Amino acid sequence: MADDRDSPLERADLDPDPVRQLARWLAEARAAGIELAESAALATASADGAPSVRMVLVKDVENDGLTFFTGYGSRKGRELAENPRAALLLYWHELGRQGRVEGAVERMSAEESDAYFRSRPLGSRLSAAVSSQSEVVESREQLEQAAAELGRFVGEDVPRPERWGGYRLRPVLWEFWQHRADRLHDRFRYRPGDGGWIVERLAP
Repeated sequence: MADDRDSPLERADLDPDPVRQLARWLAEARAAGIELAESAALATASADGAPSVRMVLVKDVENDGLTFFTGYGSRKGRELAENPRAALLLYWHELGRQGRVEGAVERMSAEESDAYFRSRPLGSRLSAAVSSQSEVVESREQLEQAAAELGRFVGEDVPRPERWGGYRLRPVLWEFWQHRADRLHDRFRYRPGDGGWIVERLAP
């Protein structure tokens, strides 16, 4: 049976700049109507190498890195404090594509985190303000009550909690993967070279 995701990816199709390449694929995923095209699996590890993975939303793909936001005290926040390296995977099944990045992670500035926090819907700001992410809670009702009480107290002027903010992953390795028939997929890796990026085809 034919698979309409089967689409060749050649070296000539790729932008020399992996930032532009990932931004292009992300834009094409959104244009194709893929919901939450910016969702990505984020892999981190503790100081002793124990891995964990979860989904996050990549908010920006910029020359200085990919950004996401979370609680600093969450499991991923604690692991990034111990071991500030991570990997992100964006997967668009309908297009048969994956984009992977690996690199060092650092906290964004308070000003950047404040600006993004103010752009979030009120409910999301209230949830972030009352949730000590990854900690044990008594019940959902407890969280809902805390959010409602805070909303009555502060209205829409919800301050960003100091325990919540942004991270920027600065890639040192990129990979672009395109689905092909019989699992003979097309894969290309970008790695640092003299003054730019070296692009190599990988076996699937």
